[in-house]
Amino acid sequence: MSSFLVTFISLLFQVLLFAILGRVLVSWIDPLGNMRVTQILRDITEPILAPIRSVLPTIGMIDLSPLVAILLIQLLQGLILNAIR
Repeated sequence: MSSFLVTFISLLFQVLLFAILGRVLVSWIDPLGNMRVTQILRDITEPILAPIRSVLPTIGMIDLSPLVAILLIQLLQGLILNAIR
């Protein structure tokens, strides 16, 4: 059971990381968000990025919330997996 849980949590966090990375990359191609892929990635990642974005100060047109989210997700993943093992 523990092995299944570790695998599931690792996979879940990897999907979130790839979704955030995908959103960043797609935002360069489709900045207005008209493509369906952009809308799906926004729906997946916005609940994670919006609270971070509301706390971070703005730095011109650069959005650092994906970077902070990736760091926090990796930290949370490590803490959870260490607690399970």
